[in-house]
Amino acid sequence: MTRIRIEGLLAAFPKLVGTGKQHTYVETENVRYVYQPIEALYLLLVTNKQSNILEDLETLRLLSKLVTEYSYSLDEEGIGKTAFELIFAFDEVICLGHKENVTVTQVKQYCEMESHEEKLHKLVLQSKINETKDVMKRKASEIDKSKIDKNRSDKGGFMSMGSGRIETSFSEMSISSSGSGFGSGSGFGGITTDLDAFSTKPKGRQPSAATAPPKGFGMQLGKSQKTNQFLESLKAEGELIVEDLQPKVGQSRVAAAPPTDPITLTAEEKLNVTLKRDGGISNFDVQGTLSLQILNQEDGLIQVQIETGGNPGILFKTHPNMNKELFSNENILGLKDPNRPFPTGPAGDAAGVGLLKWRMQSADESMVPLSINCWPSVSGNETYVSIEYEASAMFDLRNVVISVPLPALREAPNVRQIDGEWRCDSRNSILEWSILLIDNSNRSGSMEFVVPPADSSVFFPISVRFSATSLYSDLKVVNIIPLRGGATPKFSQRTNLSTENYQVV
Repeated sequence: MTRIRIEGLLAAFPKLVGTGKQHTYVETENVRYVYQPIEALYLLLVTNKQSNILEDLETLRLLSKLVTEYSYSLDEEGIGKTAFELIFAFDEVICLGHKENVTVTQVKQYCEMESHEEKLHKLVLQSKINETKDVMKRKASEIDKSKIDKNRSDKGGFMSMGSGRIETSFSEMSISSSGSGFGSGSGFGGITTDLDAFSTKPKGRQPSAATAPPKGFGMQLGKSQKTNQFLESLKAEGELIVEDLQPKVGQSRVAAAPPTDPITLTAEEKLNVTLKRDGGISNFDVQGTLSLQILNQEDGLIQVQIETGGNPGILFKTHPNMNKELFSNENILGLKDPNRPFPTGPAGDAAGVGLLKWRMQSADESMVPLSINCWPSVSGNETYVSIEYEASAMFDLRNVVISVPLPALREAPNVRQIDGEWRCDSRNSILEWSILLIDNSNRSGSMEFVVPPADSSVFFPISVRFSATSLYSDLKVVNIIPLRGGATPKFSQRTNLSTENYQVV
């Protein structure tokens, strides 16, 4: 029987089936259709008209038992997922157009039988693969060891170090040996000029100041060489290394500029969200704080007037030292004792004084700022993973990083398509998808990569990090009220929304 003949018979069956009929067979000029409804589908047996219909019905009942045995759901999707298992089971029941005298238990036993020769072949193949891996590791370690020995023989003394370390060490020696210190008349300029001149000299014989360094410097240089080799090996494995560079002489050691305004108020919200991989939300929690930072003591006698977005789902809680009635009636944050000033702190104290806390919990999925959909699918010897994000129009998200777990891989995954940038951390088996900014121009995006066959649960949980300048509470500082009178002091407000624990499980 040809394929076209089979397709023609199947295409004619829906036209022959009528509704409201009690019998479950239809006869045409040449063939007989024996069928059984299974929910929204039909189990169909096509025979010739000379066959015994009682045997055909018995065969059909056996096939229906096998369908319910192998398929978890009796719909089109469930049948499609177990199509191969059903074909193998049907093949055990019907052989060359005739029914075999078998039961459901026997069919399951026949389909699950394992081959001892196949097991033995797989064990031999796996042992060969493991042996080859061991040989490769030994060869790689021998090559690395020979490279290290060669570098040690070719490069000696101080010149095996990077130029940045040499400049730092000699800057320390120059300062300590000059005796003038930072307060001397030479100042930073002279020292920096000498160091720049030294750094531009070609490699060769070291100056006399470096021919007999103290013992401590020799030990530090040897240690730094091993540290550099260790860092290089980590970089080769895909680890992101941020080198700790010591600041040069005259370079500022301050990491970030302190606030210049006398009064700074910082409103910050932390997101704790757990999303389900099949859709829906398990946990959504927002916790916010408002802190006050005052630089000058004379600006401590103030009150802060704020404005909230009026969201009834947000619960505000003031500090125990705050006047709760004043806040509930007028949205003004002030101390219970109006004659007591707020604490002041140095410019480097970024934490400030906590004034107000709030919290919001919700089960509404529309409140989620960023939803992630992951679709792994196995095709042959490869697993195709498609990931897409959809961002809400409430926020513009910055520095978005989506971290996807990976199975143990020998090579980086093959990224077929991506909206943004990606990086593979092979040491931790994580693929990081980075988007610098998500705004109205890219509220949705996708990425697709390919890895060897793996279970879909390997790619979860997916972790997400981002920040935004808008808040759920929409809290704003309206005014600063001085209690001593006079002009309103200058103030600034900072807002930040960031993730604390954001996952798709």
